[in-house]
Amino acid sequence: MKYALVTGGSRGIGAAIAKELARNGYPVLINFVSREDAALEVKREIEAEGGKAELLKFNVADPKEIDAALDGWIASHPEDYIAVLVNNAGIRRDGLLMWMEDADWYDVINIHLNGFFHVTRKLITPMAKKKWGRVVSVASLSGIKGMPGQTNYSAAKGGIIAATKALALEVAKRKVTVNAVAPGFVETDMTKELDQNTLRETIPAGRFGTAEEVADLVAFLSSDKAAYITGQVIEINGGLNT
Repeated sequence: MKYALVTGGSRGIGAAIAKELARNGYPVLINFVSREDAALEVKREIEAEGGKAELLKFNVADPKEIDAALDGWIASHPEDYIAVLVNNAGIRRDGLLMWMEDADWYDVINIHLNGFFHVTRKLITPMAKKKWGRVVSVASLSGIKGMPGQTNYSAAKGGIIAATKALALEVAKRKVTVNAVAPGFVETDMTKELDQNTLRETIPAGRFGTAEEVADLVAFLSSDKAAYITGQVIEINGGLNT
């Protein structure tokens, strides 16, 4: 059976993606680090709609935790494999570079960019052997055009975008696609402190996006219908960067 793993799947965009993938027929692994209560709620919602979900706790920045969690899952599911990986886990530590603390730089890079490396490296080989796989990473408008106060975040997301394009070329012949989605302003916990009234005026669509709209795009890229789409970064931002 083909499973889907969503890192950072307990809240916001990750939770919406987990629920949409379940609606599309995938049993979903909901990764979390600390918010087990939120992850359990996502699991309950999926199961209430007739889907299947499991929790998988590990820190994407810790290779030992990743190996322990995924090796344990693989051992207990000998007939199954993780065919869809959504790299979504992330944090923000905004601030001007001239005043940025070392931890604010390294924490963001470790979770976003190194997390992409550690988890994807672990799962890309089984996908290639099975000759079917989908890797979708949640990047950001910040990784495409840069945002002041987000040098660390832009560097991490920009790195994911470049890695997506390179990895897509490595595994295309194995029928594994690798893509990224780059949301603009989306209504989540990470953006609730922003001045939405002012920012809406900069968005041609006149509003923030929703987590569900991002999830719909990820679900499409994770389907058979997207088999000829790879190495792409699809922006979903209401026309903010056209």
